[in-house]
Amino acid sequence: MREFNYRKIGERSWDSETLSLIAAIYKEAGKQELFLAKSPESLDRLVEIAKIQSTEASNAIEGIVTTNLRLRQLVEEKTTPKNRAEEEIAGYKDVLSLIHESYEAIPLSKNHILQLHKILYNHMNNPIAGRTKDVQNYISATYPDGSSRILFTPLEPYETEEALERICEEFNRAVGNMELEPLLAIPIFIHDFLCIHPFNDGNGRMSRLLTTLLLYRSGFFVSKYISLEAKINKHKDLYYEALQESQYGWHEGKEDFMPFVKYLLGIILSAYRDFEDRMEIVQPKVPSKEMVRKAVLQKIGYFTKQDIRELCPSLSISSIEGGLRELVAEGAIRREGQGKSTRYARLH
Repeated sequence: MREFNYRKIGERSWDSETLSLIAAIYKEAGKQELFLAKSPESLDRLVEIAKIQSTEASNAIEGIVTTNLRLRQLVEEKTTPKNRAEEEIAGYKDVLSLIHESYEAIPLSKNHILQLHKILYNHMNNPIAGRTKDVQNYISATYPDGSSRILFTPLEPYETEEALERICEEFNRAVGNMELEPLLAIPIFIHDFLCIHPFNDGNGRMSRLLTTLLLYRSGFFVSKYISLEAKINKHKDLYYEALQESQYGWHEGKEDFMPFVKYLLGIILSAYRDFEDRMEIVQPKVPSKEMVRKAVLQKIGYFTKQDIRELCPSLSISSIEGGLRELVAEGAIRREGQGKSTRYARLH
């Protein structure tokens, strides 16, 4: 089995692009702390939206879907699952909520990861829940045309438990002893986790949940308000490309993990900047029409009512609709289509 040594990783030199990404994330995290200190009313709504988007997107990456209405009801615990897909969606919501509420009491360890995996399958009778894999598995990609291919062959089952325990120990030691910057240790750990692929099922979803957990435990809370999973799902081809590029030579310890590190750092930075954009719209408090106008000014090309709702989480849907109607009447934007096909565009 391959060796893991995060201390040695911390001794290497890092290129200017990586260092710039890290510096930018710290800067945005500082700005977020200032926003949070003001406790605007819209923050609770941002949390609700992010939780729904994260649950939807992380499952959608794996082909697990339901209707928007059912998804919202499941996340808000206003209904119970009706089928396997909804059982998996509800399980993801349970783990995500647990991380949101109790991250400080969930240290990184093999046993805690197994417990989180068990909760992921809480709504179904699944014998694999909370257990490492008992058969060889593979990392594969599914493309829009329905085709798929194997990208990587992970560790064999008999190697899995020891490797999972080892990377947890390495992460905790390297970060705890300040031998490796947390923003570097997190993507490297997640990359190793995905290469080990410790479970028969649920590895991708667990990797995204663990990303949130480790960010929280390191003091980075952006995914509470902006969904990292939604960003990954939007361009998941880039996710697969970065993962595949970083996996070459992994079994021999000769991999170049930097494509995946830079990919994940870019996702985190993008989320922080989205958070800042949304906070600028709602502060200081202005009439709903002006909030909608500010949101519209941030959009390029066509946008929908839902796009504006995500930027203005403190507004009701009726206030957003009213604001859009007034902007159409002013000639600031134009409306196209009807019903669910309605979209808008700014006019110069």
